Amino acid sequence: MISLFMTFSDPKGGRRIHADDLAAAAAIVASVPGMAEGLLFTPLEQSVDHPYRDDGAGPVFALQLRFPDLFACEAAVDRGGELAALAAGRGLPGLAGLDVTHQAMVTRVFPVDDATHANGTVTPCSYLVHYPGPADDMNAWNLHYLEHHPSIMRSFPGVRQIEIYTRIDWVDRMPSPRVEYMQRNRLMFDSPQALALALSSDVIKRMRADFVRFPPFAGGNKHFPMLTRFVPAKETGKGGTPR
Repeated sequence: MISLFMTFSDPKGGRRIHADDLAAAAAIVASVPGMAEGLLFTPLEQSVDHPYRDDGAGPVFALQLRFPDLFACEAAVDRGGELAALAAGRGLPGLAGLDVTHQAMVTRVFPVDDATHANGTVTPCSYLVHYPGPADDMNAWNLHYLEHHPSIMRSFPGVRQIEIYTRIDWVDRMPSPRVEYMQRNRLMFDSPQALALALSSDVIKRMRADFVRFPPFAGGNKHFPMLTRFVPAKETGKGGTPR
């Protein structure tokens, strides 16, 4: 599966996406041809404690669109599509003036012990992480990370999803700049509080112990907790839950 990421950032800080804009964005995403499912990310309404708060407030808005293959993704990022209009600020005026970037990546899904959200979960919380890179040796980096880190992530209490995204070559005619981060991760929890509880556990010590064994890389990493809304494709009516 391929994931297309679009990130909308405010260089001046302070912007928020309103509920009506979020609903309009969901409608646009649902109508993208060939999409299997969309995820909409917005900042937390109230901050929670986590180990990487110095990474900043994160994006105003972000999208992850899942496609069954690369060709479906590339068709969706042609110049005349809904996503190109959204990136140019034509599809949703509430996002006008924000800095927009995009990237297509391979989606790697890893098992968790319990993927079922707790009763009453309405808006889960995703922990979005990216490594700009580069690594000195990308194959060595991927081999180490994929063989060691997901099994540690799985031991976080309450983790519902683990996904790691790695680079590919793709073509598009989007008006927004491309980024080529060497890796992204997404962990999902029932709520911001559940995420904070997991990241305060002893598991974070194991994560840090593995971090110091990573093959050499540049660029550091960034971590952003984001509220998450699932959007099914219109043509199938299927998608993630909860919504």
